[in-house]
Amino acid sequence: FIRFVVLINYPLYIRSVPTQGELKFHYTVHTSLDVVEEKISGVGKALADQRELYLGLLYPTEDYKVYGYVTNSKVKFVIVVDSSNTSLRDNEIRSMFRKLHNSFTDVMCNPFYNPGDPIQSKAFDSIVSTMMVQAC
Repeated sequence: FIRFVVLINYPLYIRSVPTQGELKFHYTVHTSLDVVEEKISGVGKALADQRELYLGLLYPTEDYKVYGYVTNSKVKFVIVVDSSNTSLRDNEIRSMFRKLHNSFTDVMCNPFYNPGDPIQSKAFDSIVSTMMVQAC
């Protein structure tokens, strides 16, 4: 399985397949926010100068691998994959984050989207669905 989350400090978009274990997934995502903040503050100003803010593997658990990405505007993307999924390599995860970031930028450019509202874009959801199918 694979799960995608877009957050500021609260979820803007959550997509999970399969839907069982949703509560454990939410706990994992919120725990990952602490790791993201730790990595951002640890790198300091050097991180703000970079264009790509891929954080890599945030932490592995027995069941999941949690990856993170932060934009220049501090929007956080989290991807959670099953630990048994060995087909996804680091460069593929990085590519998924780039696609997610580009699609998120398209959502933000929509004049009818209010920043901070949950993302309900069909185009964004379609791109996430495509990435989920490719990853599985």
